[in-house]
Amino acid sequence: MRQARLVLRQMDFLVEEMTSSEAGHIRLFANTTAVTEFLPEILAAFLAERPGVTVDLQERLTHDIVRSVLDGTADLGIVSGDGFDPSLESIRFSTDQLLLATPIDHPLAKRAGVSLSDTLEFEHIGLHDGSTLLDFLRRQYRRGGYDRTLRVQVRSFEAMCRVIEAGVGIGVVPESAARRHAKTMKIALLALKDEWASRDRSVLVRSRDALPGAAHALIDMLIDEAAGGKKA
Repeated sequence: MRQARLVLRQMDFLVEEMTSSEAGHIRLFANTTAVTEFLPEILAAFLAERPGVTVDLQERLTHDIVRSVLDGTADLGIVSGDGFDPSLESIRFSTDQLLLATPIDHPLAKRAGVSLSDTLEFEHIGLHDGSTLLDFLRRQYRRGGYDRTLRVQVRSFEAMCRVIEAGVGIGVVPESAARRHAKTMKIALLALKDEWASRDRSVLVRSRDALPGAAHALIDMLIDEAAGGKKA
């Protein structure tokens, strides 16, 4: 079934290439940060330039993204980190930097930076079950010995920062979201000293050469946006 799905998708690519490089359908699976933070703006610009292109964007966990690209369910996958299936091509385009957000009067707020181990005595706020970031952070919590249930789980980074601002707890937030919400909320942002807090953000594909023109163009736009200094 996997091979049949790949063959059928390659036939779709061939039809798209023969009709127009400005037409086609892209199936894009991405992690939580990508879906909520930077993809909406990039896709808006991308689709405005290509009215004949359609995109199916779905938020998925990292292991689901990898599996879907492998079996042809997704054409492109956006992930953070490394160590993915070696049969896939990984195209790096930016850095996913994680920060700690706290209330401005929190005991940690005046520090220049902290390690996760410095935060484990405090209540943590997290995203909803099924989010890629929470799945990743739970592994770090377990390694650090954090054995309590998250104090509150929410559906968005905005809600997460508002709960933190209210003094309910602290939380790990992507830099792009953290700095945007810090402009309107009373929260402090601290660098995380742990190595895992800075991760490569990449596009996974089965074969870049086999992708249709529209998918190539989207990858190029992701790289260009990141290189141009925009928060990706």
